[in-house]
This record gives sequence, structure tokens and C-alpha cells, in this order.
Amino acid sequence: MTAAESVTASTDPATGDGKYVYCIIRNDRSREFGEIGIGSGARVYTVNHKDLAAVVSDTPIVIYDPTRENVLAHEFVNETVMREFTLIPMSFGTIFRSENDVQSLLNSTYRAFTDVLEKMKDKIEFGLKILWDRDKVVASLERDNDEIRRLKDEITRNAASSTYFARMQLGRLVEAAMEEASNRYVNDIHEQLKDVSVASRSNKVIGDRMILNAAFLVERKDERSFDEKVKAISLQYEDLLTFKYTGPWPPYNFVNIKLKLEKAP
Repeated sequence: MTAAESVTASTDPATGDGKYVYCIIRNDRSREFGEIGIGSGARVYTVNHKDLAAVVSDTPIVIYDPTRENVLAHEFVNETVMREFTLIPMSFGTIFRSENDVQSLLNSTYRAFTDVLEKMKDKIEFGLKILWDRDKVVASLERDNDEIRRLKDEITRNAASSTYFARMQLGRLVEAAMEEASNRYVNDIHEQLKDVSVASRSNKVIGDRMILNAAFLVERKDERSFDEKVKAISLQYEDLLTFKYTGPWPPYNFVNIKLKLEKAP
């Protein structure tokens, strides 16, 4: 469900009044969202073109550092808008020189934006990270895997004479079994969540303990069902796995709008 469009927008490095763009929505009337924008509570409002609108705030033409405060302000605006609208989230720090440039963006990408908004209509994203306790998983494998249990018992009984190669063999068996277990857990979790989600995307795992870093696209009407299913799975694996569950979010992982920026002459 990923859509991409390449457009050209002009930017001016000179200091001036620009438009910080948070997201794109379907709305044919001007709308105010309050003084919640990046840069000490800037006024957030819409710039409209036909039945599309960009949610923006006024800003100088600067590069915003992705500090915690700035990122949270960007996300808070999108979360506020998301309560009422399906949206296409824009990347942090997307700034246009003027309102005319924003309207040119909406005009030149009108078909792509409307297509993506239709596909994302009434859909939200949830994040799911899963970490495991390696010691508990290894202990479980030693109980359930006959070959690992036999080799470990043999090394333990002959501790004085057990060879480096026997220990290496055990290590390889354990690592292979760990990889197989990780794949089995991840596949089972995806399979159980398939009926309550529209799509999923796996992202790169971080660190040795994480085995899943995924985003799930969910129909708003299925939010409770998805939430209950995640809780049920976490109870199923509570002795081995830790679930870190976040959302709802705008569909960051399922929309890919590429803007090719060029400096104005």
C-alpha cells in the first residue's frame, strides 16, 4: 500500500516567512487547529487547493534540529489532525518558501495525493517491537531440543576432558536453534495479527534482544480487535518475550512521498 510521487518544489535559503508542512488531508475548507505548531506553539492551519489541504504553520526558512521538543511538536500536530482526518504525514522539517509553493505542491501531486488518501482512508498505524530474554529462550531450547540437551549433558559430565570442538558444536546448535525459534515466534505473531490488520511492514531490528520491529496498518473500526489480539499474544509468550506496543499513529510506514527539492534561482 505504498505510493510514491516525485515532485519539484522551490526553496530559498534566505531568511523569510515559509510554510512548515506537517501533513496532507482531504478537506475543501480552511481549517484552524490551534497554536500547537513547531517553534513555540505556532498557529496551525490549512492551505487549500480544490479538495486537498496542507496542514501548515508559518516559519522562517531554517533547518530545524530533530530535538525531542521539535519532533514531539511535529508528531503532536499530526496526532491532533488524525483525530478527525485521514492524513498523509510529511517528513520532519519539510518547509516551503510560500503559500503559493504549497499550493503548487498540491496541484502537481493532486492525483497521487488523492489516490493515497483514498487507500489510507480510515486506517491507522501501530508499532510493535518484541524483545526476548535470551537466557530463558536458551533454557527452553535445552529442555525441548534433544540434540542440544544430549550434547550439553555430555560436556557437563566430562567437564575435565570435553573438547573445544564439542563446545563449538554446542554453540552452533544453540545459535541455529535460536534463529529458528526467532523466525517461528515472528511468523506466528504475524499470522495471528493478519486477520485484524490490513498490512504490515518489518523494519530493521535494533540490538541483540530485539527480534521484531514492525508496523501494522489497521482499519479504525478494528482498533479494539487489534489491541485485544496483541494483548492475548503477549500473554501467550509472557515467559519469553517482552512486547512494546505503540500507537495509534499516522501511516508513516505505509506512505512514501518523495519530494525533489531544488533551490530557487
